[in-house]
Amino acid sequence: MSETKHIRKPRNHQHHPVNEKNLIAVTLLNLVITIVEIAGGILSGSLALLSDAIHNLSDAFSTFIAYLATIIGRREANQKKTFGYKRMEILAAVLNAVILIVMSVFLLIEAYERLNEPRTINSMVMLIVAMIGLLANLYALVILKKEAHKNINVRAAYVHLIGDSLSSVVVIIGGVLIQIYKIYWVDPLITLLISIYIIREAFVILKEAVNILMQSAPENLDLSKVKKLVEQIPDVYNIHHLHAWMLTDREIHLEAHVELKNDLKLSEVKTTQSEIEKVLQRDFHIGHITLQFEYKTGHTPHLIHKDKR
Repeated sequence: MSETKHIRKPRNHQHHPVNEKNLIAVTLLNLVITIVEIAGGILSGSLALLSDAIHNLSDAFSTFIAYLATIIGRREANQKKTFGYKRMEILAAVLNAVILIVMSVFLLIEAYERLNEPRTINSMVMLIVAMIGLLANLYALVILKKEAHKNINVRAAYVHLIGDSLSSVVVIIGGVLIQIYKIYWVDPLITLLISIYIIREAFVILKEAVNILMQSAPENLDLSKVKKLVEQIPDVYNIHHLHAWMLTDREIHLEAHVELKNDLKLSEVKTTQSEIEKVLQRDFHIGHITLQFEYKTGHTPHLIHKDKR
C-alpha cells in the first residue's frame, strides 16, 4: 500500500513570495551604475573601476534573471511538469554563478597584464565614480535585504551586491593610495583581490545549486538518524530504500519503504503512517513524504537501495 501526504513545515521553513518590484528596481539601479562606472573607468584609465562596472552589469543581469525565474517559478504544475517550475530558480542561480566566474577570470587575466605594465590613472575621477557606485550598491542592498533569505536565486543576486559593495570600498581605498602616493600598480592588484573574492562566493552558490539539481540529500539531513528514529516507532520493523532530495533550496522531499512488524489492517496502518510523518516533519522539516508500507516482502533492508545493473 502506498499513501502520500503533504505536511506543512514549521514557520521558519515556510516559503515567502519574492517582491518582483524590488528585483526590477535593483536591476535598473545596477544598469545606471554600470554606465557611470564604464564612463568613469574609460576617463580615468582605471581597470579596477571597469571591473567594478562589469560586476555591476552581472548584478543587473542576475537580478533580472531572478525576476524572470520568480515569475516562471510560480506557474502551476501540469501533466508535463508535475513538480511545477520551481527549479527555474536553481537553474538561474547556476547561470548567475557561472557568469560571475567567467567575468572574474577575464578580469584576472587583464589585471595580470596591468601588473606587468602599470598605466597612469586619474585617481580623482576614479574616487568620485567609486563613491557613487558604493552609495548606489548600499541602497540596492537595503532594497533586497528582506528578499535575500527567500530563495537561492535571490540570495545569489544579494551576494553579487555584497561583493560589489566591498569592491567599491576597495576601489576607493586604491584611489586614495594612487592620489597620494602615485602607486598605479594598486589598481590591478585591487582587481585581482575583487576577482578572487567573487570566484569564491560564486563557487559556494554553484555547489549548492548543483547539489540540488543532482537530487542530493540536504547536507543537514542525517539519513541514519532518520532510520533510527523511525524504527523506534512500535509497529515499524525497518525503513529502507530511502531517498531524500530537495526540489528547491527550501522544499525537502522523501520517499521510503516501511516494513511493518505485523500484518496490520489499512485503518491501523494509517495511525503508524501519521506517527512516522510527525517524526519526519518535526525533527527533519521534511514537507513532502511518500511511504510504501510492506509486510514480509523479502526486500533488502538496506537504507539506500542499490540498483545492480
